[in-house]
Amino acid sequence: MIIKHLQLNQINGSLVTLDNVKDASNEEIVTLNLEDGSQRIGRIVKIDGEEVTIQVFEGTRGLSMSNVTTTLSGKPMEIPLSPEILGRTFDGLCRPIDGLGDIYPEEYRDVNGSPINPVSREYPRNFIQTGISSIDALATLIRGQKLPIFSGSGMKHNELAVQLVRQSSISDSNDFAIVFAAMGVKNDVAMYFKNSFREANVMDRVVMLLNLANDPIIERIITPKCALTIAEYLAFTLHKHTLVIMTDMTSYCEALREYSSSKGEIPGRKGFPGYLYSDLASLYERAGMIEGVEGSVTQIPILTMPNDDLTHPIPDLTGYITEGQIVLDRGLDYKGIYPPISVLPSLSRLMKDGIGEGYTRADHSTLANQLLSTYAKVQDAKALASVIGEDELGKEDKLLLKFGEAFEERFLNQGYTENRTIEQTLDLGWELLSTLPRNMLDRVDDKTIEQYYKPANQEENI
Repeated sequence: MIIKHLQLNQINGSLVTLDNVKDASNEEIVTLNLEDGSQRIGRIVKIDGEEVTIQVFEGTRGLSMSNVTTTLSGKPMEIPLSPEILGRTFDGLCRPIDGLGDIYPEEYRDVNGSPINPVSREYPRNFIQTGISSIDALATLIRGQKLPIFSGSGMKHNELAVQLVRQSSISDSNDFAIVFAAMGVKNDVAMYFKNSFREANVMDRVVMLLNLANDPIIERIITPKCALTIAEYLAFTLHKHTLVIMTDMTSYCEALREYSSSKGEIPGRKGFPGYLYSDLASLYERAGMIEGVEGSVTQIPILTMPNDDLTHPIPDLTGYITEGQIVLDRGLDYKGIYPPISVLPSLSRLMKDGIGEGYTRADHSTLANQLLSTYAKVQDAKALASVIGEDELGKEDKLLLKFGEAFEERFLNQGYTENRTIEQTLDLGWELLSTLPRNMLDRVDDKTIEQYYKPANQEENI
């Protein structure tokens, strides 16, 4: 028997309250029918005895206490899924917005996902080639990993996201798909994403979800769940290796803060809800691989750090949950270096298990260690030069400064459309290291040096 509730008890922002509701479930979807025949969808977010609080996806404008009848569906939010979702564009609630009609579903799935049994998880191995030297060589992305990008307001993270979608690939399979979810973006940014993917002819492997800045915040909260549900379907049902790029997680967290405040919850650090950590974990931990099942879910969440503050709750908690981070540097951005990736604070904790012989190249790990070690010494030489002047530096320190300039200009800096193979990236790294005297390469064994070190006239080639 379907029960219709004829009146609302309270309206508060995007929340409405119903009383005398029996057998309701948390996260249950409800339908609100207005007198003019229109419908709005809501979700139960709080249950207090027989009183339930409902978050209305489309907002409460035009609602009154008496012009609405409410019907409970008895099930959580589900989205339609089929192979034809590839190449399609949806809004934040997975409704088509590309004018190509509805999806004819093969199945419906709960957006909250199904937890992966920890015993069934397979350890992530094999790398995803992004074509970006600073990532592929020094913070390698591994299948099944969650590797966030920490950016700042006004930096080129949108361009980097498009380049990742355009260039990312895997070497041992053609079953590769990308789920791209944009949250809280302006119309011009959304149009930039759509046009960039079409011009690059990659839409046939992309599922795009766009939540605009003027869309309701509850839609923004659901968007990453929809994206990850699509990714799980592509990975574990259609057996594709799936990369999920979510930007901007800061918009998501701020929507969560506003939503929490409207429910009257006690705020935590900087006004964010106390459950921000567990909420982010519920999203990030949906990445991974399942033993015996072909396919994987790899995540690249992108977030902008307020005031470039790494200790802000959003990047701070994200760093606890994920397996490393890629940090964009404003100083490199000011120099015109793209992508402005700061390689020293950047880290991929799973990199060691997905590179080397059989994955990339046998010398990869050694080269990465030497490049990072040498670039760290460059920073020390710069600090010393700022105190005593560059002319007073020793010969080795002057060589390090020249190496640092070459490293930033030739290795970190690459064209927006430049797609380097892993072999090109590693060869370029050795070319730069070969401009230094052999005795300065303290992280490389003699056998590797004999094979890859090709010295030239140091003074002319740095």
